[in-house]
Amino acid sequence: MSPKNVRAFRRSLLHWYRCRGRDLPWRGTRDAYAILVSEFMLQQTQVATVMPYYNEWLRRFPDFASLACASENHVLHAWQGLGYYARARNLHATARAVVDRHGGRFPRSIEAMQQLPGIGKYTAHAVASFAFNQPAPIVEANTARVLSRILNFRRPIDQTAGQKALWQHAAEFVPKRSARIYNSALIDLGALVCLPRRPRCGACPVKRFCRAINPKTLPVRKFRPRTKRLTEKHAFVVRQGKILLEQSAARWRGMWILPSLRTSPANQQPIYKSIFAFTNHHVALNVYAQRQHKFNTYSQLWIRLDSLEAIPIPSPHRRALQHLLQPDRH
Repeated sequence: MSPKNVRAFRRSLLHWYRCRGRDLPWRGTRDAYAILVSEFMLQQTQVATVMPYYNEWLRRFPDFASLACASENHVLHAWQGLGYYARARNLHATARAVVDRHGGRFPRSIEAMQQLPGIGKYTAHAVASFAFNQPAPIVEANTARVLSRILNFRRPIDQTAGQKALWQHAAEFVPKRSARIYNSALIDLGALVCLPRRPRCGACPVKRFCRAINPKTLPVRKFRPRTKRLTEKHAFVVRQGKILLEQSAARWRGMWILPSLRTSPANQQPIYKSIFAFTNHHVALNVYAQRQHKFNTYSQLWIRLDSLEAIPIPSPHRRALQHLLQPDRH
């Protein structure tokens, strides 16, 4: 696209954004910490889900120092329900690194940001743009879709060469001034108009610049991972106002779950069943009532039923507990 058309594209996009852009809480701040929190939370999670967690998180941990001082147990408890808990651990580790290495001040350079735990190219560019208004391009799900369609970009964006080329194209569109507003507008165009399956081309403010012949086929991806199906078996053991829980060492490392079972109990049906999605997996969670259970003193504890709200429990297991502990079940 010519420089003249790029400027016209930006004008049309920004005019639309002033009228139609979303009012999101992290857009009302230039605080690098608050913006970083939003970026971590928004990875693989929808805006509507993130909103209440974001506000509550900032109430509990208003800055890098308060998060750095918190225990992992408190951090995971505050994150529970958002999933992908490695994000919470990385955010916690980043807060400690900012305090220890940078005196509590978040670095302004993209290179220094990428030295911190869990901060890749996109997140570093996003903070540089939204907190420091640097002319940094951002390529994530929404902006990749918009740019692929505008440019009729037919190279796979999940391949190194395609990714690199798309980042280069994105850099050509970013203005030297007001990059923060431009990037917000591009994200919102993808979120509200340039949708994955049903793009609203008739309502698009930049449709005269779009070269896509068939927008639904873009962006191109070479690999579409197959969904794997897993079955996980767990025990439900309650005695004298306490329940046996196990501290996970795998997927939900550090959080508390129902004790794992290697095999299904003979001639016994599960008392609770659910299915939840996890990355590229569909997991069937089956829970069995157990009176006798081999106790592992290293990873299992008896937890008082009235203290369950205070410990970090992943959502699928918390939903199972809420169902199984209903008073009318006993």
